[in-house]
Amino acid sequence: MSDPWDGPGGQGTRSRTARVPAQRADEADGAPPPAGGRGAARKAAREAARPRRGTRARRATPVGRGRRALRIAGLCTALGVLGTAGVGWWFYQHLNGNIHSVSLDGKGGTEKADAFGRTPINILVMGSDGRTSKTDCKLGGGCSRTGVQSGSNADVEMVVHISADRSNATVMSIPRDTMTKVPACADSATGRSTAGYYGQINSALQYGPACQVATVHQLTGIPIDHFVKLDFSGVVKMSDAVGGVSVCVTDDVYDTYSHLKLSRGSHTLKGVAALEFVRSRHGFGDGSDLGRTISQHIFLGAMIRKFKSAGTLTDPSAVYGLADAATKALTVDDGLGSVKKLIGLATDVNKVPTKRMTFTTMQTGADPGDSNRVVVGSGAKALFSAIAGDRSLSTGSGKKPGAASATAGAKATASAVPASDIAVTVQNGTAITGRASVVADALTGQGFGTGTTTGNAPSPAATTTLTYGAGQKAEARTVAEALGLPASHLKQGAGAGLTLVVGADWPSGATWPGGSPSASSAPADTGAAVSNAHAQTADQAKTCAKVSPYRTVSLNGVPMTPAQAYAAARGKPDSDG
Repeated sequence: MSDPWDGPGGQGTRSRTARVPAQRADEADGAPPPAGGRGAARKAAREAARPRRGTRARRATPVGRGRRALRIAGLCTALGVLGTAGVGWWFYQHLNGNIHSVSLDGKGGTEKADAFGRTPINILVMGSDGRTSKTDCKLGGGCSRTGVQSGSNADVEMVVHISADRSNATVMSIPRDTMTKVPACADSATGRSTAGYYGQINSALQYGPACQVATVHQLTGIPIDHFVKLDFSGVVKMSDAVGGVSVCVTDDVYDTYSHLKLSRGSHTLKGVAALEFVRSRHGFGDGSDLGRTISQHIFLGAMIRKFKSAGTLTDPSAVYGLADAATKALTVDDGLGSVKKLIGLATDVNKVPTKRMTFTTMQTGADPGDSNRVVVGSGAKALFSAIAGDRSLSTGSGKKPGAASATAGAKATASAVPASDIAVTVQNGTAITGRASVVADALTGQGFGTGTTTGNAPSPAATTTLTYGAGQKAEARTVAEALGLPASHLKQGAGAGLTLVVGADWPSGATWPGGSPSASSAPADTGAAVSNAHAQTADQAKTCAKVSPYRTVSLNGVPMTPAQAYAAARGKPDSDG
């Protein structure tokens, strides 16, 4: 841009020989004053300065003033550049200063690179129930007797997997009521430690984020290389920063525990209302943590769509608000402990289309010892295996996740039977204790049916055989491919079902010696991985949270459904009001 003192060509228009306006004409030439005295002289000077007809007047300006103006403009420009750079550096340092990071100490395992040297990313996202500040006490409640607390549980746990090629992602929720083995842990920040115990999975956070990561890694076998932790106030800050998140509910709902109160239909939730929604476990589903994970997926899907929507990430003020809120709201591992690393992570997530982001909930079963707790259920091992194996759970075509069953090997094997529909009787024909269990566990871990059983063979067997009933050759081939068992070991029997007798020629391991399980066989069966996992993709904008039809809440001591509670509490304003 040219200096405003310059003409169209960018060159100065002032004449270097022009007279200074305050200089008298008579003094400039050294001539005697004209007759008539000073008044006549001034009149003559004015006449001389008046432009003649057909000429254009040009105002003369002192040379010194022009040079001074240029120097001032240059100085201002320099100060502007330095100021901009200074603000940028301050902003970067400010955001870095917001971030609180903790070391994982390698407790989550290590990802393996693919053939092109790319590695997946697995992040454990934790929502803490800690009332560790006055703000969180006010938001979460429960501090009236205890005051500000020191410990916290991971009431929300999601394993976020981003594929090595960044083409797809999976978010797997682990219900907080899951019972599991917590390994020996020590929190470097508080000094609190445990020798290990069997208990509720969310309690591991009391021994630090690294302990929670180690517990999830031990349970699932999935390498966890990063974690992100939010508290109550963090959820409020993030929902405000994105300008609210749009969700819908299938009926009127009033959760008297989380205080969520919404009428049937669509709503944009900010701040405390957003927190009430993601915390609600009595308002949706069956009133347990399982229903809450599904509504949380709906919320996250809407937030991701908001992030990706036009304008959100191109508005400087919005970007600043998001960055400032995110860095203040999060505790992360030291592998994500800088603005540059967090931006890199956001960039990786942004590469994945919403139709290739699959939300699932770990399959669970009832805990035999406590009806209020759950244990890892049938099919969970297949889900864990799919995530650990970097396999996509979405088709990328808009179909329901898992609709394209992984018996893609059907092209070669003519098998169209999902592994989850196949049960195998595994018998030990060797003198080695536990051989049948090793092979059976390998099958169920790859998603084969829960009817898979073990036992001893009627007599010792020198050769391994897989016997199948009439019309079950396709199932037998699926089993054989999953174990790397040659087709020569398959034979049709007189009875029904599949029976695998492990012989002396297979003394160890879960795959046939020298065999290679087919990449297109059961391990890639996404149908088994998402079976009963409540799978949905992030592009499903019309999915509404299903309000519980059960009496999961209580108002004035009277049990009722969330919809009944809404009607009975007409005087209480709605959460988005």
